[in-house]
Amino acid sequence: MLAIASWSFLILKCCTLFIFLYSFPPLWPPVTCYMIWVYCLDKSPEHGGRVWHWYRRCSWWRYFVAYYPITCLKEADLPPSRTYVFGYHPHGIIGTGAFANFATDTTGVSKLFPGITTHLLTLSSNFKLPFYRECMIHLGMGSMSKRSCINILQSGPGQSITIVVGGAAEILSAHPGTADLTLRKRLGFIKLAIQEGADLVPVFSGENDILSQLPNEKGSVIYMFQKKLLEMFGFTLSLLHGRGLLNYNLGLLPYRQRITAVV
Repeated sequence: MLAIASWSFLILKCCTLFIFLYSFPPLWPPVTCYMIWVYCLDKSPEHGGRVWHWYRRCSWWRYFVAYYPITCLKEADLPPSRTYVFGYHPHGIIGTGAFANFATDTTGVSKLFPGITTHLLTLSSNFKLPFYRECMIHLGMGSMSKRSCINILQSGPGQSITIVVGGAAEILSAHPGTADLTLRKRLGFIKLAIQEGADLVPVFSGENDILSQLPNEKGSVIYMFQKKLLEMFGFTLSLLHGRGLLNYNLGLLPYRQRITAVV
């Protein structure tokens, strides 16, 4: 449970730490240098990060995976002589299944598909968040930009990218027991795979079952508000609810529901 709570609020903790450090004038020079590095110099998100394999395998992620639990089911072998584009469905509210299977090495994906290096892609804006970006970079995560996709796929056989196809738009339809996918105007990953000679691999899971959100039928005030945020900023806010630390009925933490990703 501690691993789940820690990850769920990691962005908040990293931003709070940055503000705390910047509140001390003696730390302004190193903090400023760090921000120049983040915004101007570091191009690793465009190349699949800087992977720390021990970090991807550490016990912290094993506790994270065991909570739900999260597993991967293989339907076919993937030769390491090829490159791959994994299309993950659905996004869910926080993309937990995609993260656990393709950004950590704790669900057995590396053993199920030996020789395949996985890189989970996310919004470029996430790599502008101080300290949080380092957590993603050292897990081998990369930017969703076209250049990033090409760089990774061209870096050699066995390389792969994982794209959560529905993106932020699919959050609006993420409700337990449903699988309402967003695919229209989301076919660029297919064109990319054809251009780069990569194989497309569909992935489906029960991601939507771990969190609920307030009813937001199309046309409702909540839906229109969320849609407007999405159009303006490229992401939206979900009025989600789950469980708490000491109860199962009210809180912001995910429910303990199995997530099985079928590849």
